[in-house]
Amino acid sequence: MEWLIIVFILMFVIAPVMWLKPSPRQKRQMALRSCAARQGVAVKMAKPPLHHFRGTMPAYRWHYPQQAPGPDFVLVRDSNASDALEPFHAGWRWRIAPLRPLPDVASTHLRTLLERLPQDALVLESNAHSLTLWWWESQTAERFTTYLTDIEPLKEALSGLSDRPPVKPLDTGGAV
Repeated sequence: MEWLIIVFILMFVIAPVMWLKPSPRQKRQMALRSCAARQGVAVKMAKPPLHHFRGTMPAYRWHYPQQAPGPDFVLVRDSNASDALEPFHAGWRWRIAPLRPLPDVASTHLRTLLERLPQDALVLESNAHSLTLWWWESQTAERFTTYLTDIEPLKEALSGLSDRPPVKPLDTGGAV
């Protein structure tokens, strides 16, 4: 009887420790996020640009150089887009299309990336500051690094294509 009580007390003490232990999914996500951070990707939980979405979603951001901001656009996967949105490529629709057509090299890199992204990638967004991928992190860190070969050239091709003209300091005409 004493052994049964000792075992019960030990289980009672060990149970909370087991709850704190990360699950296999959490371990995979931690490895994925640390790999992304080593590659210069900022990972943040935020509200995605989806209509009627509640909660937050992982956002992987590649920042444009400050002197070469990117264009504004939002692409949404068909599964989360309205039929009223203009189709673009490979099951993606423009929620916000770029003001000017993208150069051929940027368009080619964008189409290649969209064909390769996993099904849980729901939004690809670009603004003056960054290129952002909103997805549910279904892949491993090794698989994620294969997407970098498409994302980095796309980011480079989009850099400097801002929809807003750069702000220049006022000319004082030599007055001090």
